[in-house]
Amino acid sequence: MKNNLTENLNQLGFPVMKKEAKLDANAVLVDVVKSKDMRLWDGFPVMLANALKKDLFDFHKTVKYLKNESDKNTFYELTALSLALYHNLNLEYNWSKELYNFLNSNDKNKYNTYLKKMENSEDLFVAKHKMSSQRLKETFRNYALEEKTKLKELLELKDEYNLEFALSQVFSSKQKDLFYKKLKNEKLTKTEKEYFSRTVKKKLHALANNELHSLAQKLLQF
Repeated sequence: MKNNLTENLNQLGFPVMKKEAKLDANAVLVDVVKSKDMRLWDGFPVMLANALKKDLFDFHKTVKYLKNESDKNTFYELTALSLALYHNLNLEYNWSKELYNFLNSNDKNKYNTYLKKMENSEDLFVAKHKMSSQRLKETFRNYALEEKTKLKELLELKDEYNLEFALSQVFSSKQKDLFYKKLKNEKLTKTEKEYFSRTVKKKLHALANNELHSLAQKLLQF
């Protein structure tokens, strides 16, 4: 079971291996709960958020998987802990309220306790196990930052592709090379300088013309 857990954690935002496989997210979270591994418990809010984001999580199914009453209580506490962490980090998820309503009054009280502990960066307890609120925050921030970095890289790649496509519509391959060399302040040969001034520069002047740009925008609206 532990090997399966290790293999599946990656897809819930807590990667420990490269290969992805189909998984039952609810079963994975159950294994995390039962593991009593503090490193995995620190990552529980990350995994829960990713499972919900990917529409892989079913609260009632997860509870049904847990046969032991003690494990069920641990799951409730980890869920309350996760919701408190999201609130502390000012993360608003559209499913947070619904998930909160699944908790009983006792676990809602624990949610309030966890929230206060996090606000004061104090240690807290889940199933009598001490956990660091600071480490919980850092763990979530690290994975959130990683996701933002991936998104930024994708957007940069998209922008790069769009620019490359636009340049290809106006400049030949040779002209594009000169365009980039000039942009990077790289040294041009005498022949390249002459060609740039004679051909590329004229096109750049045309592209920089405000009136032409305005007319092009209007025509694209039709």
